[in-house]
Amino acid sequence: MTNQFAEMPTDWRRALAIVAHPDDLEYGASAAVATWIDGGRACVYLLASVGEAGIDTMPPAEAGPLREREQWASAAAVGVTTVEFLGHRDGVIEYGTGLRRDFAAAIRRHRPELVLTLNHHDTWAGGAFWNTPDHRAVGRAALDAVADAGNRWIFPELVEDGLLPWDGVRYVAVAGSPHATHAVDASDGLDRAVKSLLAHRTYIEALTKEDPEAYCRNFLEGNMAAVAERFGGRPGVSFELFRR
Repeated sequence: MTNQFAEMPTDWRRALAIVAHPDDLEYGASAAVATWIDGGRACVYLLASVGEAGIDTMPPAEAGPLREREQWASAAAVGVTTVEFLGHRDGVIEYGTGLRRDFAAAIRRHRPELVLTLNHHDTWAGGAFWNTPDHRAVGRAALDAVADAGNRWIFPELVEDGLLPWDGVRYVAVAGSPHATHAVDASDGLDRAVKSLLAHRTYIEALTKEDPEAYCRNFLEGNMAAVAERFGGRPGVSFELFRR
């Protein structure tokens, strides 16, 4: 029998989502974000890049500002009001102390109890598709930065900048993981998640010939239905959960 997903914990109030590109959260996790915000929780989005290399037919100098604007509209669709961009170069984000420092600084600044990131493993579910270097680098750096944020002797310059250690992260949730363990019933967030993904219209129109709205709805409904098979029939969003 397939292992069933456990319920995601609810004993937290503030989340920080750390991902590589615009649209990373919208391909699934945003329905959970909408549900959390409905429950009175807060979520901040932190993006390592503006996704300027994501549209083959559009030069990065043009694509970057456009994708940034689309991400703001996308976040607003699920109730997120704070979006920050770090300006790392799309496609060649490198794991290392610089990336960890940037993420640790954001964790100290926003003081979340839950950190959300995207699949950091080598492959996506089923192992048929190789993950991208940006996703792997950002996901792994986010996991490491949670510990960095709580240690005053790692990146002591952050303390000098007024960013005191924060060891209050209780959970790290990895969306899109092939090793998911928990899920959120996100039925009520589906329509807003569709709207949120659809906000990346320029990117989606470059990605597929399908009608954008049908593409977004079919993708998200399909993912949530797959989660339902291991979540008591409830459409949801799954996560690999690490407790601290």
